[in-house]
Amino acid sequence: MKVLNADFVTSAVRADGIPRDELPRMAFVGRSNVGKSSLINALARAKIARTSAAPGKTRLVNFYRLLVEGGRGGPGRWGLYFVDLPGYGYARGGSDAAHELALVSESYFSGDRDRAGGTLLLIDSRHPGLPADRDAARWLAGLSARPTIVATKIDKLTRGERVRNLRTLEDTFGMAALPVSAASGEGMDELWRTIASLTRNAA
Repeated sequence: MKVLNADFVTSAVRADGIPRDELPRMAFVGRSNVGKSSLINALARAKIARTSAAPGKTRLVNFYRLLVEGGRGGPGRWGLYFVDLPGYGYARGGSDAAHELALVSESYFSGDRDRAGGTLLLIDSRHPGLPADRDAARWLAGLSARPTIVATKIDKLTRGERVRNLRTLEDTFGMAALPVSAASGEGMDELWRTIASLTRNAA
């Protein structure tokens, strides 16, 4: 699979700001500082999303349009949006800002679901089973957005920690998590295959 082009398109604060063209969308959801922007950049093979060591950086729903060649589903070119949602669990500005970010995220899922190719729930592999992540999974289920679980920063774990934490994630969320590392590139090919399966035939 080859990424031919990747660009930032727009930021939205409400459902009416979501692009309405024919392309499917892949949403990236996760706790603040879980590595959403870094993972988007690693998948796109370009620095299209701004990263920060400080949590609470993403305050809007950010849309990135990608053109890809090949992948699951056969040869040919196809496009999709990566959608970076505000991180939960921390917000600069306190509880009022946190409530604002929750409304922004809900506005995305309340929009046109026909183009919602899938949702990735990113969880820091070093901290499996946190209450905030379990709450997020329940919240997504309530919005009919059953997520694929992605375990980020897997390169930070020893072999024993990896086995133990991935087992905890599977027990907690009822599905195997896909281990990835934006830093080392581990799991990127498998994640792209998963994204292709969820989005390529969604349009």
